[in-house]
Amino acid sequence: MRGQKWIRIICSRGTTLDVILVKLGGSLITDKGQPETARPQAIERLAAEIARGAELVAPARLIVGHGSGSFGHVAAARYEIAGGLSSRSQLPGISLTQERAAALHWQVVAALAAAGALPFSLAPSSALVTAGRSPVAFADEPLLLALERGLLPVIYGDVVLDRERGVAICSTESLFALLAQRLPERGVSVRRTIWLGETAGVYGRDGGLLPLLTRSDLDAAGTAIGGSAGTDVTGGMRHRVETALALADLGVPSLIADGQVPGLLESALAGEEVPGTIVVTRAA
Repeated sequence: MRGQKWIRIICSRGTTLDVILVKLGGSLITDKGQPETARPQAIERLAAEIARGAELVAPARLIVGHGSGSFGHVAAARYEIAGGLSSRSQLPGISLTQERAAALHWQVVAALAAAGALPFSLAPSSALVTAGRSPVAFADEPLLLALERGLLPVIYGDVVLDRERGVAICSTESLFALLAQRLPERGVSVRRTIWLGETAGVYGRDGGLLPLLTRSDLDAAGTAIGGSAGTDVTGGMRHRVETALALADLGVPSLIADGQVPGLLESALAGEEVPGTIVVTRAA
């Protein structure tokens, strides 16, 4: 069974502290067709599932990340922030992008707090510096201490300062890739990643859902893997799949699934079989 295979994958290693990464896609928690329009009911439901799921995965911990949806992406696109800083006229856009991304973030944090999930907000714009879009400095101690104290770190797609380009957009995908690389050096193992969006998973050229995706059969998805339906300066589903494959290369399996389905996240955290695409290094 696919579900049993998933459980074998995630229980194959033991470390000092295990974490599970959960990404709430921007298209899931906002209406990307309407600027600055959150989906409060979806946010509240997912927050409740995260709070219950945190109990199910204990003693492992969760780290939650979310996209900026129709908040940060719209501001970044308006000022062409993703291309770097080339004019002083873009400076207001840096401030606006940061503020709008944070505005959505605090809605997510508030819902998590109301659900009893003990969230601890971490702003990438205050913790991360890039050079040519690649992370070169990351203040991870607050995140590690939050985990140690039983809090739920919550990160999000944000604008960051870049040594070469002036400014860059740091997606939640990029943050998850960074954590998967660096946390093991600090005695923390990233066991698996759950990516939730508005689709059931990754689709192949024939339109069918791919239950399992590896780097060797990525071509099977072909042009079916595209960008976002709304404004998105980070690359949409293709960026997510590429990141999931990079994590698989590090030994971290992923599940890409439909976050619109009530109870799916909670079931996935419990290790139950749910519809979606599992991304691993190679088929077992």
